Amino acid sequence: MLRPFVLALASVALAGCGGGPAEVREAPRPGPSDQPRSVEPSSSSPSSAPSSTPSSEPSERSDRPRPSEGTPAAATLTVPRLGLRQLDVVAYRGRTDDARGTAIQNGGDLASPHGPGGGTGPGGIGNYQVTGHRLSSTAPFRYLPRLARGDVVHVESGGSRYVYRIVATRETSFRSAASLREQRAAVPGRPGAEPTRAMLTLSTCATLEDHAAGNYWADRFDNPEHRIDKIGVLVRVRRA
Repeated sequence: MLRPFVLALASVALAGCGGGPAEVREAPRPGPSDQPRSVEPSSSSPSSAPSSTPSSEPSERSDRPRPSEGTPAAATLTVPRLGLRQLDVVAYRGRTDDARGTAIQNGGDLASPHGPGGGTGPGGIGNYQVTGHRLSSTAPFRYLPRLARGDVVHVESGGSRYVYRIVATRETSFRSAASLREQRAAVPGRPGAEPTRAMLTLSTCATLEDHAAGNYWADRFDNPEHRIDKIGVLVRVRRA
């Protein structure tokens, strides 16, 4: 389970999701809808990712794109709930938060892995994965934990706007191969399951929470042990 959200201590320098130490200001107090440490559903079982869109959700269009074979088209990401507008998403061949992905995030952009071990492109069947720093560089995902069930995420790419709706929160451990497989699975949380719909994983570090619990482990790219993942499903496709 994700631990209670803890405010950053202004007097402590924290590692920033692969970007090295970063000065951290005290974050605003979370509102009633902030759910940075809830898991919906648990990532410890194969059913940790939603298998169907709730009945109140709009249905996906049947003509949605298939997974991209080459490098996905350039994309931008907008999250109204967090006040994020048209952030550049840089696609690369690799896995979440590897050397190349970390370098992209250090440069201030969001990173999206594709190919073996990675995900699909915007709107594609499978798991469209986007990672961003929370504490360092431009800190685009600083308030990602505040995203709650029902919030929407817009991805514009190739002349289309893909609208995803957040349906779950997961936690990934970088020290667990099984946990990483769940994060990167075509159906988030369910390695080996055949994808039948377009899904989204937005991921950032849990440095604040790990450090508050006395966990200072980090990999060679300064990624802390845990990541906070927000899972979404595609509900609409529009012309951009």
